Amino acid sequence: MRTHSKETQDHLTPDLALEILKEGNQRFVNNLKANRNLLQQVNETSTGQFPFATILSCMDSRTSAELIFDQGLGDIFSIRIAGNILNEDILGSMEFATKVVGTKIIVVLGHTKCGAIVGACNHVEMGNLTGLLAKIAPAIEQEKTTLVDRDGKNSAFVNNVTAINVKLTIDRIRKESQIVADLEAENVIKILGAVYDVETGKVDFFE
Repeated sequence: MRTHSKETQDHLTPDLALEILKEGNQRFVNNLKANRNLLQQVNETSTGQFPFATILSCMDSRTSAELIFDQGLGDIFSIRIAGNILNEDILGSMEFATKVVGTKIIVVLGHTKCGAIVGACNHVEMGNLTGLLAKIAPAIEQEKTTLVDRDGKNSAFVNNVTAINVKLTIDRIRKESQIVADLEAENVIKILGAVYDVETGKVDFFE
């Protein structure tokens, strides 16, 4: 598997970038790996990087984007934070990744059995975590299908909140970053959400 160069990055479209991620996840699910020399990639990326994707995912130890999409060094910008929540610093990182470096796709990746989502559903309050989990509250409020047992023990409720949280995060990216929104409007990039299943290893994209 070749290391991405400026030339290969320039020739990628957002749709092709998505296909690379899908194919990589398929390899992961089937316990396959692309043939790549990581030490060689260290050398090839030592003077510059040309990643094709920016992925906002949770800090959960099971959700390493490089692994679940079978990517190597220099392939993706990986932004990780509990609950894959959004803040000003993350938006700035996305603007740098897309406008400056040239990634073709932004993926907001939630996952099943997310401790941050469960904590928010249980209204956990603890130090600085309180403020982080509060950013998930809008997703809980928008979940209208669950009428009883609206807490972290209800897996269906948690899954619904997880998906809504991803979608609201995408809405906020478009609303709060004119730079990113303009790039999407010009079809320079694609923004979409997905959820990773920690039991199967499969990523389901929202399309």
